[in-house]
Amino acid sequence: MEQLSGQNQTQDELVQKALETISNGEILLYPTDTVYGLGVDATDEDAIAALRDLKGRDEKKPILIMLPSIDSLEDYAEMNEEAYRLAEEFLPGPLTLVLPAKKSVSYSLTFNRTVGIRIPNDPFCLALSAAFGKPITSTSANRAGMDTMDTIPEILTQFGFHAESIGLAIDVGSKGKSQPSTIVSVTESGVSVLREGALSREVLGL
Repeated sequence: MEQLSGQNQTQDELVQKALETISNGEILLYPTDTVYGLGVDATDEDAIAALRDLKGRDEKKPILIMLPSIDSLEDYAEMNEEAYRLAEEFLPGPLTLVLPAKKSVSYSLTFNRTVGIRIPNDPFCLALSAAFGKPITSTSANRAGMDTMDTIPEILTQFGFHAESIGLAIDVGSKGKSQPSTIVSVTESGVSVLREGALSREVLGL
């Protein structure tokens, strides 16, 4: 596993190395606007399987994807009026929208054919996602059922020998006990907050 410091590399250099990692089917450990995340090519089934092994995550549980812009949402999910409102008001930002998935999204990432989508308010994430041109997974960097750690050394310690499957880790220091994104489901059944995180129900108007 290669480690790079966000303080010693330019954003372009970090994006290029991250692109190489994901394009090679490897796992990327990277910073977001909330906690550290794990990224793979969300169209690569082998990479998704390796990611699940690293996290110890049940195959039935969905995995979020990261996109570069609100405009790209329609390529992967069905949008209604409330989904557009939330996206336009709070994205990019610490909000995950769970929406009906289109056929372009792998079944291995969905639950009941819904997909969780993030557009982080982070220059590196947005640049990487735009440059890659395909969805990238955005799942928290922790073992299933364990706490989310704030620093790369803590994360690697938690993963133990499993960390060997990570191709590249980008270290920008401590995330400072950041809250995870708030998860909101917007489907034909209605709107529901699945997890209240960095954005409260009141702020979201829900």
